[in-house]
Formats: sequence, structure tokens, C-alpha cells
Amino acid sequence: MTTTDTTEPKPSATARPLALVTGVGRTIGIGAGVARQLASSGWDIAFTYWTPYDRRMTWGDEPGATEAVGSALAEQGASTAAIEADLADPASAARIFDEAERRLGPVTALVMCHCESVDSGLLDTTVESFDRHFAVNARATWLLIREYGLRFRGAFGTGRVVALTSDHTVGNLPYGASKGALDRITLAAAHELAQLGVTANVINPGPVDTGWMSDEMRESCVRAAPLGRLGTPQDTAHLVDFLCSPRGQWINGQLLQSNGGLA
Repeated sequence: MTTTDTTEPKPSATARPLALVTGVGRTIGIGAGVARQLASSGWDIAFTYWTPYDRRMTWGDEPGATEAVGSALAEQGASTAAIEADLADPASAARIFDEAERRLGPVTALVMCHCESVDSGLLDTTVESFDRHFAVNARATWLLIREYGLRFRGAFGTGRVVALTSDHTVGNLPYGASKGALDRITLAAAHELAQLGVTANVINPGPVDTGWMSDEMRESCVRAAPLGRLGTPQDTAHLVDFLCSPRGQWINGQLLQSNGGLA
């Protein structure tokens, strides 16, 4: 794991709370949209990325993305720390929190936008792919939430955990199955971290085109959507922002559909 810092180390006492956002690998991704929105609402941002994942996907890696995201957050007044981490490594969760705390202070909100997503079905999914999906999407989610719960020292009612999920399973078996496990893990936190005053919710943003959709898939989703459009990273970011705000305190233990009514 390597780190890229866009600010000097700062003391833990700060007027801005700190959000740790995972899966901020590309400037057009949901993670980057969430990070920008939270920064505009007064949060400092530590964010993780893993370039080797993007490099092996069809869209490829985006040179300079980490620096561009960091600059955009800084323009919103946020102090930032970019942390490169392979979430398939069980030791990465503790190292991410160590680095975030060292650079920016204690984490108030944990927002998990990371994923492993490689299409395959019941008959052609390999054991290696199945295991990697569960390591990144399910096990890392558990380890990050556990690390957060062990370290959280914020005022009662201020803590937030938000995870992004998907209900896509047909032809995408390991992704959908591991995201289903992510749901259960995150919703358990709403009860098991209740004594800390931490809320935990899951968002299903539906189909959001961040460069992975074919033209045929894009057109099909638009036709199926009541509003005649796809979801955007900003749609999800506004909901995450609300859940992380004081107004979102009453929303807890929920799996929220944020897909414009897509059946």
C-alpha cells in the first residue's frame, strides 16, 4: 500500500469532520462524486484507490486521477489524503485507518464505494474470481467496519457508515452474491454499533454509467427507467451527503433504493 498526500500532516482537532471514502480510482466514478460532494459540505476526505484494478478492466486506469481528485477536494476547502490499497489484502483495513488518522485525524464517516466487478455466470465463474469478489466486496467491508467500530471515539450520534451495493446477479454472479453479503454485514452494524451512536445504511444506486456500459445496455436502461435517464454519480453523492449529515441521523439500518424507480 502506498500513499499520496495533498496536504501537510494536521492535528486531530479540526473544525471539519473526516470521511474515509473507499473506491475513488477515477474522476468519473461514484466514489469521486461522493468525495467531492462531502468536501463541499464541510468534510475533510481520506480516500482509497487501487490502480491495478482499473488497469485490468476495459476502461483502463486514468493517469493523474488521484491528483485531480485531490485538487478538486482542496478547492472545496478539504484537507485530503489519498491512500493506495489492495482491499483483497486482509491487513489493508488497519493500515488505511492508521494512515488516515496519522494525516487527518479520527474518522467520523466511513463510505464504502469500492468493488470487484468482473462479469461471469453460474457456469463460467472461476473459484479464484469468486474468492476475490468476496474478499474485496464482503470481507473488506467487514474489516473496514470492524476497524471503524474499534476506533470510533466521536460524539454519540455523529458516526456514519454507508456502503454501496447492487442487486445485479444474472450473468454477474460473484459480484451480486458478494454485494448481497455486503448488505448483511453493513446492516448488522446498525445494531452492533448502536451503543456508539453510529448509523449504518446501504444504498443501491441502480445502473450508473461511469464508463463501463455498452451502447446497447445504456439504451436498454434508459428505456426501462421511468424518468428516461440513467443515474449519475451526483445522484448517489447527494444521498450519501444527506445520510452523513445531522439530518440523516434518523435513517438507520436501511437498504435504500436510489434508482429513479427502475423496476
